[in-house]
Amino acid sequence: MPNTIRLHRVFATRPEKLYRAFLEPDAVASWLPPFGFVCTVHELDAKEGGKHRMSFRNFTNGRSHAFGGTYLELVPDKRIVYSDSFEDSNLPGEMKTTIVLKAVSVGTEVNIEQAGVPDVIPAEACYLGWQESLRKLAKLVEPEINE
Repeated sequence: MPNTIRLHRVFATRPEKLYRAFLEPDAVASWLPPFGFVCTVHELDAKEGGKHRMSFRNFTNGRSHAFGGTYLELVPDKRIVYSDSFEDSNLPGEMKTTIVLKAVSVGTEVNIEQAGVPDVIPAEACYLGWQESLRKLAKLVEPEINE
């Protein structure tokens, strides 16, 4: 049975900055891959019905895996919902990721739900990967550089 991963984090930044970080190709490539991976964004059409496709390459062994899907719902600075599926037949099914952004007194509360994670990916590995990615995301969005 596919897993559902739920994450919660508060970032010391504005919702609009986080929203952009999820939808700008260069930003996504900088923070989304877990440690030890690099990301190539092949397509990212950030509109409802728009497609996205990227690949993560393991920097140690050079192997990569590609995945992509469709943006299902985009509510600026508040909500992002998209589908994902792996191009590897050993990782079947479609995942649905929902990101909810909420302004709070110290920044932005983020709730992420990723449903339909293939059985062959252990939930704890998925959590570890997301936690690494969210640490990288914080380093991108929390500095306030006003030059």
